[in-house]
Amino acid sequence: MSMRGWFVWEELMTTDVAAAAAFYGKVAGLTTVKAPFDPNYTMWKAGAGTMGGLVAMPAEARAMGAAPSWLSYIGTDDADATVRAAEALGGRVLRGPFDIADGGRIAILQDPQGVTFAIYANAKAAGAPPAPQLGHASWHELVTTDIVSAMHFYRQLFGWSLMTDMDMGPQGVYRMFGPEGSTSAFGGMYVRSTQPGPMWLPYIRVADVRPATKKAASAGADIIYGPVQVPGGGWISMGFDPQGVMFALHSVPGKATAPKPAPKAKAKAGVKRAKTAQPAKKKAAPKKKKSAPKKKAAKKAKRKAGGKK
Repeated sequence: MSMRGWFVWEELMTTDVAAAAAFYGKVAGLTTVKAPFDPNYTMWKAGAGTMGGLVAMPAEARAMGAAPSWLSYIGTDDADATVRAAEALGGRVLRGPFDIADGGRIAILQDPQGVTFAIYANAKAAGAPPAPQLGHASWHELVTTDIVSAMHFYRQLFGWSLMTDMDMGPQGVYRMFGPEGSTSAFGGMYVRSTQPGPMWLPYIRVADVRPATKKAASAGADIIYGPVQVPGGGWISMGFDPQGVMFALHSVPGKATAPKPAPKAKAKAGVKRAKTAQPAKKKAAPKKKKSAPKKKAAKKAKRKAGGKK
């Protein structure tokens, strides 16, 4: 299977690397480590492996008015061909294809609505990434100005499929999409005319959004939405971290939000109750034995009565 169209990397560009590392470590359990392929690059580590990277915002980027943000990388089989296709579809190239230390080739693009994203190709990294675990991005959301045009653009580049449209009333349509050949959505897009936007926003999976959101607020984040439950039983929240980067958290029902020990404890208690209930039946049995002498006495009485006759 090709990694075309799958989200493969999340990179945080921030104004304070140390403060950002401390914040996401407290909120999402992320740790940092120097990249083995580049000692000048810091990687995010989660329980199930590497989640992405962490870089200081370049001075020239600040001078150009760029804001600190998360940058999502989407997999492709050929970075150069994808760049050419993006331009033909009305996209913009912010940085053309270049090789990186791990053997991959990347480029930074903007879609026709002005949303920045990156692409990644590596002949050695074939196949879709594993299912997102704690600390990884479990959902990707596109805030845009035109979901019809945006869906056409990304479908042409990456083969994404439209899964379903959800009516959000006055807020419009929430369009969910998935990778080519998949029956499950891994992201959504909607139109928002107010700030912040347009942008790509990765949702970081945590065990439970509610306590994680409290930790984020106590660590200096500005929470703007949630925690709120979403269809399917999951929970989400959004906010700005202390460096002004918008972030989102996501938890899903299952092992992460409903640990198994409690049900097991109940099951064991049930077994014990069943075992203690059995002796009660055994104790009831002797009552039948007590009636045996009465039967013998009745027989003797009959014999005596027969003798008198």
